[in-house]
Amino acid sequence: MGAQWKARHKEIAANAKGRIFGKLSKEIMVAARAGADPDMNPRLRLVVEQAKKSSMPRETLERAIKKGAGLLDEGMSLERLTYEGFAPHHVPVIVECLTDNANRTYPNIRMLFRKGQLGASGSVSWDFNHQGMIEAMPDSADADAELAAIEAGAQDFEPAENGATLFLTDATDLDAVCRALPAHGFTVLSAQLGYRPKNTVTLTEAEREEVEAFLEALDADDDVQNIYVGLS
Repeated sequence: MGAQWKARHKEIAANAKGRIFGKLSKEIMVAARAGADPDMNPRLRLVVEQAKKSSMPRETLERAIKKGAGLLDEGMSLERLTYEGFAPHHVPVIVECLTDNANRTYPNIRMLFRKGQLGASGSVSWDFNHQGMIEAMPDSADADAELAAIEAGAQDFEPAENGATLFLTDATDLDAVCRALPAHGFTVLSAQLGYRPKNTVTLTEAEREEVEAFLEALDADDDVQNIYVGLS
C-alpha cells in the first residue's frame, strides 16, 4: 500500500482539507521548536514545503510556526506518541500521534483498536524500517530515477502513484537527498521520516475492505498523524 496508508477517496470528504491542514499545523509546530527560520531548520523547511503544496493559507502556516517557536503568548505543548498493534486479519500497524493530552489519546486509540489488537512497544516495529521517504515527480520523460537516486544519495527507489517516484533514504540523509533531487530532474512533492514494512500481508477483497474501514476510523481521530501498515 505504499510508504504510508492514505484513506481512499479522502479528497472528496467535505472536511478533508481542514484535517490535512490540522495535521500539517501540528508537524510545523513541532518542527519549529528547533527554530522559526526554515533556512536554518531542515525539518521545518520540509514541512513548510509540504504545507505550501497542500495550499495551506499563508497566515495559518505562519501562525503555526510562531506558535511552535514560542513566539505567541498562547502555548501548546505537543507530544509525539507511537502505538503498535494489529488491524483485523493480523495486519501489522504503526500509528503516530501528535497530542496535547496523552491521557485523552491512549483511551481513544485503545478503543479504536477494539476490532484489532493494540500491542506493546516493539510488538510490530521490528518488522518495519524507519527511514526517509521522498515522493518526487520527474520534470521530463528523460528523467532517470535510478541515476537520480545514485547521484542524490538515496538508498533505493520505486514507482509511486500518478507517475511519481518514491526515493528511500537513511533517516539522516533525508534533507540532503531532498536538496539534491531537483538537480537531477525531479521535483519533490513530499518528504518525511516514516516506517516501511519489511513484509506485507496479502488479503482477499472482503478482508481488505474490513482493514480499510479499521484504518479509516483510526485516521479520523484528531490526534492521529500518520498510519503505516504492512499490507500488500
